[in-house]
Amino acid sequence: MRWSLCGAGALAGFFLAACSGEHQGPGSPNPQRVSAEQVSLRSERQAPANPASGKQILFGDLHVHTTFSPDAFVMSLPLMAGEGAHPPADACDYARFCSALDFWSLNDHAEGISPRHWRESIEAIAQCNAVAGDPAEPDTVAFLGWEWTQVGGTPETHFGHRNVILRDFETEAVPRRPIAAPRPEFRVPLMPPAARILLPLAFFSERQRYYDYFRYAEEVEATPPCPFGVDTRELPEDCHEVARDPSELFEKLDQWGFPGLVIPHGSAWGLMTPAGTSWDLQLQQRHSRERLIEIFSGHGNSEAYRPWGEVAVDEDGRRDCPVPEEGFEACCWRAGEIIRGRCEDPAGEVCEERVRAARSNYLAAGVAGHNTVPGARVEDWGLCGQCTDCFLPAYNLRPKMSAQYALARDFRFGFVAASDTHTARAGNGFKEHARRKLTEARGPMGRMANFGQDDGGIASPESLPLRVGDLPLTKRRYTERGASYLLTGGLSAVHATGRDRNSIWRALEEREVYGTSGDRILLWFDLLNAPGGSVPMGAEVRDMVEPPRFRVSALGALEQKPGCPEHVEAALSPERVAQLCLGECYFPSDQRRRIQRIEVVRIRPDSGESAGGAAASTRIDDPWLVLPCQATGDGCQVEFEDPEFAQKERGSAYYVRAIQEATPAVNGGGLRCERDERGACLRVRPCHGDERTPLDDDCLGEVEERAWSSPIFIEPAQPAGSLLH
Repeated sequence: MRWSLCGAGALAGFFLAACSGEHQGPGSPNPQRVSAEQVSLRSERQAPANPASGKQILFGDLHVHTTFSPDAFVMSLPLMAGEGAHPPADACDYARFCSALDFWSLNDHAEGISPRHWRESIEAIAQCNAVAGDPAEPDTVAFLGWEWTQVGGTPETHFGHRNVILRDFETEAVPRRPIAAPRPEFRVPLMPPAARILLPLAFFSERQRYYDYFRYAEEVEATPPCPFGVDTRELPEDCHEVARDPSELFEKLDQWGFPGLVIPHGSAWGLMTPAGTSWDLQLQQRHSRERLIEIFSGHGNSEAYRPWGEVAVDEDGRRDCPVPEEGFEACCWRAGEIIRGRCEDPAGEVCEERVRAARSNYLAAGVAGHNTVPGARVEDWGLCGQCTDCFLPAYNLRPKMSAQYALARDFRFGFVAASDTHTARAGNGFKEHARRKLTEARGPMGRMANFGQDDGGIASPESLPLRVGDLPLTKRRYTERGASYLLTGGLSAVHATGRDRNSIWRALEEREVYGTSGDRILLWFDLLNAPGGSVPMGAEVRDMVEPPRFRVSALGALEQKPGCPEHVEAALSPERVAQLCLGECYFPSDQRRRIQRIEVVRIRPDSGESAGGAAASTRIDDPWLVLPCQATGDGCQVEFEDPEFAQKERGSAYYVRAIQEATPAVNGGGLRCERDERGACLRVRPCHGDERTPLDDDCLGEVEERAWSSPIFIEPAQPAGSLLH
C-alpha cells in the first residue's frame, strides 16, 4: 500500500510537471457591428425626453467582470460548475448582440490584473470600439476601467468597493496600471499544492482549465509591489500599485489627471461589509470624481435606510447585540436563539450564559459570525439580518451604508445601476431566466464549492469564539445563505445629446442619469421652476425662492419576445448564441408594461459634519409622496410641488421611483418565507446554490421592477447677511 501511494504521488507530480497552462488572453470580438437601421430602431424605442431638448435615453452597464478577474476565473472552473473562460471579447459581443446595450465598461478587479492583462484590457476596449463604426454614431460605446475592491474587518477600516471608469481608452490617455486596494488574500484565491494536483485529476477531461488558472495566478503573483509614497507617474511600468483608502485612490488619479469617475457599489451589501459600517467614516474623503453611486446590481438594492441597527453601540462605544424589533432581528440575536434551542433547560442560567456568549461571539467574528454556531443550517437563521420590507434588498443590509443615508449626510450622488456580472454578460437583466449562469449561484458542484459552509456538522451546545482574521476568505462569507439574494442585474440610463462617447460621458458627469432594476423603463424627472428655468435630474439649484415644482414622466419597459432577433442570429453562429447569449437576447415587442405609480423621496441633508447622523430617520421621507398612475395607457406623467420648502433653513434632495406592474424575477422572493395567517415567518425555503434546489428552478418571485432617478439638490435663497452652513 505504501509503495502504491508513493507511486501514485510520483505519477501525479510527474503529470502536473508535464502539463502547463496557457495564458488566457482577451479574445477577439465579432467583426460585425449592428446595422445603422437596427440602431435607429433602438433609438426610436428610447424616445427623446422632449423634442426641444434633443436628448435621447441610452442604456448601459458600468460594472462588468470577465475572467481577467480572479473570482470570475475561479467561478469559471469545473468545481464551481463554471462554463469556462469569458474574456473581454465576450463582454463586447454580449453587449453588442445579446443585450443590445448603448454603452458598457470593463471593471475587472485590479488586484488580479497583471501588467500583461492591463495592456490586453486596453487592446480589447480599442477593438470593441473599432468594430462600433462611426464614432459619432456607434452601435455601442465601450469604456475602460477597473474595480478597486477594499474590504475592512471592522467598521473603522471598511471603505467598500468602487469602480473606476475612464473617459478615454488610448494607451497614452489612461494610467499605466490599474490601482488596487490592499487585499492580498483576494489577489489569488487559495489553491494549496494538494489542490493543484488533485483538481486536474478529479476533473481530468477539463484539466486544462485548471492549468490555465494556475498560469494566471502565477502571472499575477509575479508582479512586484510598487513602492509607497512615490508619485504614480514615476513608478516602474510593471508593478502592482495599491491605494489604501479612497483619498489615496483619488490622489493617484489626480496625479494622472485623466478624466475619470469613481463609483461606489454594493455599499450596503452585508456579505462583506461589517455590521455597523457607516458613510460617516468617509465624510472627509469626498471628491469631485465621486458623483455617482451604484444603487442596484446583481447583488441587490442598496437604496434604503432603516432606523434599526444590526449592531448596538453604547455611550462608551462598546458593541452589543440589539434586541429584536418589529420587522428586524439581528443575526447575533438569532445566534443566541439557535444555541438556546440546543439547551436541555432553555430557561436555566447555564443556558442564558451560553446565549449571551453566542451573541458576543457572533459580533466579534464580524461577517464570519455564522461560523460561531457549529452545525447551524441556512434555515436555522430564518430572516435574521434582512430588510424584510425593502425591494430586492442586498443580503444582510447595512442601513448606514445605503444611498439614502449617504444623501442624508450630504453626499451628492447621482444614481446608476449595473449587473456586476462575473461572466462578461453586460446588461444581463433583460429576461428573467438562467439563474445559475446569470447570477453567481452555482450548479451541480455548488455544494462542494461552498467549502462546507452548510454541511450539517455537529450541533454543539456552545458557540465558538472566532475573529474574522482567524478564517480564510472562503469561510468568512456566508455565500450559501447569500445565494438567495443573487439577482439578474440592473442598468444605467443616460439622457444624452448623442450616441457618441463624449455625449454619454457628459451625461454621467452631470448626473443626468438614472438606474433601473433591469427593465428598460423610460424616466424623466425635471424641476420646472428653477431660477434659470427648467433643470433635469442630477442638477444642483441654489437661491430657490418659490416652492419647487416638479414633473415626472415614465414609460414602462417593452415586453420581450422569446429567442433572439434575426440580425443577431445572422451575426453569431447558433453555437455562439447558445453559449454566450444562452439562447435569449434583448428582443422587444411593441407592447409596454404599465407604470403603476410614482413614489417621491425627499431627504433633507445635514451639514455632513455632525457626529453619527443620529437623526437620519427624521430627515429621510420615504416615500414622501405616492402618486398613482392611470390604469390605462403605457405611460404616466405627474406633477407635484413641496409647499414646505420655503419654511426650511436648509435645502432638500428629491428623487423619484417609477414602479412598474409586478412580473416574475429570479430570486424575487429572497429566502422565500412561509408565513402564518398573521404574517409571521414560520420557516424559510432558501434558493440554494447547489443541487438541493432543482437545477432548472430559477426561484422566480413576483416583483415590481423600477427605475430610480438621480436626485435634484435644491438650496433655498438665504436672507441677507446669513451664511449657508
